[in-house]
Amino acid sequence: MTELIPAPRALTAAPGEVRLTARSRLHAGPGAEGAERWLRTALGQATGLPLREGREPDGTDGTDGIALRVDGRLGPEAYRLVSDARGVLVEGGDAAGVFWGAQTLRQLLGPDAHRRAPVRRDRTWAVPHLTIEDAPRFRWRGLMLDVARHFMPKDGVLRYLDLMAAHKLNVFHFHLTDDQGWRVEIRRHPRLTEVGAWRARTKFGHRASPLWDEKPHGGHYTQDDIREIVAYAAERHITVVPEIDVPGHSQAAIAAYPELGNTDVIDTTALSVWDTWGVNPNVLAPTDNTLRFYEEVFEEVLDLFPSEFVHIGGDECPKEQWRSSPAVQARIAELGLADEDALQSWFVRHFDTWLSARGRRLIGWDEILEGGLADGAAVSSWRGYAGGTAAARAGHDVVMCPEQHVYLDHRQDGGPDEPVPIGWVRTLEDVYRFEPVPPELTPAQEAHVIGTQANVWTEAMEDTARVDYQVFPRLAAFAEVAWSALPAPAERDFADFERRTVAHYARLDALGVAYRPPGGPRPWQRRPGVLGRPIEGPPPHR
Repeated sequence: MTELIPAPRALTAAPGEVRLTARSRLHAGPGAEGAERWLRTALGQATGLPLREGREPDGTDGTDGIALRVDGRLGPEAYRLVSDARGVLVEGGDAAGVFWGAQTLRQLLGPDAHRRAPVRRDRTWAVPHLTIEDAPRFRWRGLMLDVARHFMPKDGVLRYLDLMAAHKLNVFHFHLTDDQGWRVEIRRHPRLTEVGAWRARTKFGHRASPLWDEKPHGGHYTQDDIREIVAYAAERHITVVPEIDVPGHSQAAIAAYPELGNTDVIDTTALSVWDTWGVNPNVLAPTDNTLRFYEEVFEEVLDLFPSEFVHIGGDECPKEQWRSSPAVQARIAELGLADEDALQSWFVRHFDTWLSARGRRLIGWDEILEGGLADGAAVSSWRGYAGGTAAARAGHDVVMCPEQHVYLDHRQDGGPDEPVPIGWVRTLEDVYRFEPVPPELTPAQEAHVIGTQANVWTEAMEDTARVDYQVFPRLAAFAEVAWSALPAPAERDFADFERRTVAHYARLDALGVAYRPPGGPRPWQRRPGVLGRPIEGPPPHR
């Protein structure tokens, strides 16, 4: 069972195996207690073995066991796994490294180790004798999940954190607000969820589709839900980065509090939470009232999310209402700004300064580069590589997530059975050959590419099964890109990855993931007659 995903840096096999039995013990040294709790629960459920606490196994008492410990000589998140006659030893450079080594150990035990209860009481649980030396390529290995367009209940979010951990991903970008819904409780402004969390109906398919789901859709996470999600993630060494969109993608907030919109241009009291998709013209008014309102929102967000970074969106902000608004034009003149683009930059800079004063760092989509950024701000590069390249050259940290490579809402095949086909065809191999670091960067500039992220926009994903279908198995390929030390894209051994993916499908089956089979969608995964937005031909490389 050495078909590991993501691939480790070095694996040396030897004859023999370690067998886990009812007598086996699980020992954790200082700093490894969290991984011990997770491993005892995960393997205990799957195997039925008690894995009682015990001293570090040395092979002398006839009870093969597992030991977990921190070895500071290893790097951050790095681990070493040794299985030999003394038992299994997992050492990590820190607690996270021990945890990632424990995830590898679970893969070595076979697909059934990923189940929640034993399926065969008489089976043998064995780890082959081997030595693995491993460490991640990037410190930001992310998944962005959009719960604003289609709400995912809390249990589904916790499940996705487990799936991330199984693939050694460590940043969960939580897209919580948009035109179609506001998903986080803000106690100072309760109408954000009382009104903004619900829409009367939902477009089914692309915005050009004639189909509608006529039942109300929505939901939100209470502050205690958020605290639970953040704590659950932290136990798995995953950082949760919240996204609160400003100044565009804000109709749900304006529907709840009409004074946030451009009231001298449209009747904002007539707006409801948006029920279709696309770029929305209803954006925030750049007033002092709006700034104070969102400062109060972010005050509560900072209490809930301890992450270094806070994402403010900053993308796709149409300027038509600002151009038409006498109040906005007066604001531009008052601030001495050149135009509406400069006004958006001013808006972003305000929250950059506000977050920095509270020890946090702003991150936004690459549109925030327009007009310049403060030194500490970071960029999510989604419109190809150009924004990330420019940001890295200017000394800003960058998370590479170009849509033509790692937007997992894009279709996986060009066939007619692909459900609600969106965007370019991005196959498993396409994702596997994605390279996050542009070759034109200097070594100093490359250091600003702190990681990479796959993005999941849920306009055409009405439930968790649809999310599963779009995300898997491509997330496994992405995880290997983010973690492993791979050669240049053209030199990557995709045939070997496909071979290992066969074993990985069995793990996904055990985890209950409704992935896309290699032969195409199953009958119940299709959406015949639902209009998508396919883009033909290869995507632009840059």
